[in-house]
Amino acid sequence: MAESLEKLSEMMAAKPAAAVAAKPVYEQKLDKEGRAYATGKRKNAVARVWIKPGSGKVLVNDRAIEVYFARPVLRMLINQPFLVTNRVNQYDVVCTVVGGGLSGQAGAVRHGISKALTGYEPALRPALKTGGFLTRDSRVVERKKFGRAKARRSYQFSKR
Repeated sequence: MAESLEKLSEMMAAKPAAAVAAKPVYEQKLDKEGRAYATGKRKNAVARVWIKPGSGKVLVNDRAIEVYFARPVLRMLINQPFLVTNRVNQYDVVCTVVGGGLSGQAGAVRHGISKALTGYEPALRPALKTGGFLTRDSRVVERKKFGRAKARRSYQFSKR
């Protein structure tokens, strides 16, 4: 019994040293043209995003961001990762977006830009992570159930 207690105490003493050394290291991931690539998703929209150093030009489906996302709220949403990391007008963004509506597409582009920024500058990951930009927003529209008017709304009750 004393031998097993000694072995148990040795194992307990060795465990914390192994746990401290397991810190993940993130490295820069670039393609042959020097761009960082990432895929962003939101609702049913999927955005493929490439970023590279530049003057801050953003192209969405070969159109300027002011043309594609006419509402200022959506443009502000897309620029949030750059504001948080103090990288405004330092990167050119080219992205293609399919599926969903404009709001979902803007969220997908923001998610893709955030992931691409961490691919280009891994040191920015903590700032983007605390802002919640790297987490995929998993909320989607609930499906319609049978016997219901919509997902949860019942048909109007009538006694006669």
